[in-house]
Amino acid sequence: MTAMSDRIALLARAVDAEKENILAAERYIWKHPETGYREWNTHKYMKEHFERLGYTVTEAGNIPGFITELDTGRPGPTLGIFAEMDSLIVPTHPECDPATGAVHACGHHAQSAAMIGIAAALKAPGALDGLCGKIRLIVVPAEELIELEYRTGLREAGTIRYYGGKQEFLYRGLLDGVDLSFMLHTGGGRGIGSDRGSNGCVVKYAEFRGKAVHASAPSGGVNALYAATTAITAANAVRETFREAETIRFHPIITSGGSAVNSIPDRVTVESYVRGASMKAIAAANKKLNRAFIGSAYALGSGLLLRDHHGYAPRINDKTIAAAFHDAASMFYDDKDLRFGDGWGLGCSDMGDVSCVMPAAHPHCGGAAGTGHGADYRIADPVEACVNSAKVQTAAAALLLADNGARAKETIANANVPYKSKEDYFRAIEEFDLTETLYGTF
Repeated sequence: MTAMSDRIALLARAVDAEKENILAAERYIWKHPETGYREWNTHKYMKEHFERLGYTVTEAGNIPGFITELDTGRPGPTLGIFAEMDSLIVPTHPECDPATGAVHACGHHAQSAAMIGIAAALKAPGALDGLCGKIRLIVVPAEELIELEYRTGLREAGTIRYYGGKQEFLYRGLLDGVDLSFMLHTGGGRGIGSDRGSNGCVVKYAEFRGKAVHASAPSGGVNALYAATTAITAANAVRETFREAETIRFHPIITSGGSAVNSIPDRVTVESYVRGASMKAIAAANKKLNRAFIGSAYALGSGLLLRDHHGYAPRINDKTIAAAFHDAASMFYDDKDLRFGDGWGLGCSDMGDVSCVMPAAHPHCGGAAGTGHGADYRIADPVEACVNSAKVQTAAAALLLADNGARAKETIANANVPYKSKEDYFRAIEEFDLTETLYGTF
């Protein structure tokens, strides 16, 4: 264990040597937030840091993001390490971009900053000694599943095929050859933690079309807003049929509800996810909710464009990778700061889609304060969120690829991923796609 301790200490020192640049990156990206598939400034900033460190990157092309790879020179598995670039939109946040409302209220900017530390450490003299295989560093866009109309437009234009950046990277072949992977997400408090996994989701878009007339004489019109609110009420009535074990969540918002107070609304749009613990449960709940929307449009005489698209698959954390993180974290933290358990998260991530085709893990580190996705979110301890994060990730990589890759090979041998290939995975998720015009013309 002495050799491993020495190796991890070397990696930690290399991260510390990059500390000034890591913390500067956290501040810079925080001050320049960009939402999914728009992260071109962050892309440029990250690419410049990687090139400064001596890397040659392969860019994703017409979307932000890139990959690069280190080869230990010894045969073995390829380990992927992810970092996300995109922000949320929280217009009430005091530090949001005043023009767009964008802000990193989920800490992805800290992941990117930590990735600079990882990249620096792995370039340090002797960093790869005793390891086998390859390490692919993956800087990805578009994890937050927002701005659905914008992403639908990109899809219709042929710019993207999938709404999530990791899905798109998988589709474009940028993850080909990766055998196992992880990503350490920013969280609250201090220390490192992991759970069993989290929900997946389907993305739902509904457009109700009515007939506009003067609001003082509504009898000749069709009120699209009433059709939409009736649909939401009907969906709420369906909730009691959801089984608690399936952790179904449905949370629609009206994104366009009319344009003039003296005119009956003729176009109203609704967006939501249907979240759940399994693809089967999501599909069953989604069918019920579609019936509620279709019946409401029919009742009000409204046209309805209903569009469903696969969002994210449920995420299953690989236990062997999580154990490597536990052991790596224990080199830097006391036991009280290790939060590894069997809980189930109700949010969604496209790491779930990665976990469909390879063993993957998505643990959390500390450093943030406030409410995730909220107006008070901030990085309270950037050293914890970025520097310590980079140390634990490099240590976990070393543990997985040391001893001729014994842990990584165990992970791969015992993996129970849902699909044998990315082609099988893509065929499965395409079954969720639905675009249908019902009860009216457009």
